Amino acid sequence: MNVRLSQVELYGTKSCAFTAELREHLEWQGQPFVEYDVEADVLAFDRLRQLTRGGRAVPVLVENGVVKAVGWLGRSCQVGEPQRHQS
Repeated sequence: MNVRLSQVELYGTKSCAFTAELREHLEWQGQPFVEYDVEADVLAFDRLRQLTRGGRAVPVLVENGVVKAVGWLGRSCQVGEPQRHQS
């Protein structure tokens, strides 16, 4: 029997209280997830924009590449574009 575990991703920011609340909820449920800080990680910010068709609200919960929730309990934070460093 093959059991496929879902890939859960949390896109948020350290400064967003709703990201923290959703993180705590996932941890309480025992749900493994990968978290991305879109203010600190330019690639994560770009992926967030792609997943949400240009959205800037966090937290965003993604399961197997599909957005399952934007915001937490009807609340969200808006994020600006992260600082891009030139090489």
